[in-house]
Amino acid sequence: MHVNLLKAVAAATTAAGIVLTLALAGGGAQAATDPLHNAVISASYNGDAAGMLGLDHGFNAEPGSNVSGLDPNNPGAEFLSADYLLAFDFASNGHLTILNNGAIGAGNYSASFDFGATLAAPIAGFSVVDSGATSGAPVLTIVNNHTIAIDLSAVNWNGDFNALETAIVLQAVPEPATAWMLLAGLAGLGALARRRKPQH
Repeated sequence: MHVNLLKAVAAATTAAGIVLTLALAGGGAQAATDPLHNAVISASYNGDAAGMLGLDHGFNAEPGSNVSGLDPNNPGAEFLSADYLLAFDFASNGHLTILNNGAIGAGNYSASFDFGATLAAPIAGFSVVDSGATSGAPVLTIVNNHTIAIDLSAVNWNGDFNALETAIVLQAVPEPATAWMLLAGLAGLGALARRRKPQH
């Protein structure tokens, strides 16, 4: 069953470029072209690490299978839920495609992703960008500065292999040159203010 899901992930990623966009916010910030380039992700499904199967383990249910490094050369998913209902495909540019593998009935469907120390900056925001053909509202949560959670229980997928687009925003990281320029400018303003100060 999961072979069809992997093919659908590859097709959706190539054709539609769907989903989770990770970007640096704010002007004058250091822009990472590939914010997930070295990402190692620990995932859980419905609060259970064993509920997520990672690409690094061949999607086999074994200890540690919920941890997977980003594979920028593989168009397939990094994670499959152990029930094979959902696939999560990360790209080095920060995109995540979340696909359903057929009809999903009422129930609990939540996932969390912990990037540990592999992010360029702390997570500052997490929001829906495009719900695509889905309806209903996912619940998006920033757990801490390197972990997100998404509850898909209220999402109606309205068909097979549909996707949902969300976006993570990272805190801006000033470039070293920008920081030095700012300090030099402030020092210059201080010197100018002292020079203009009236003498008594």
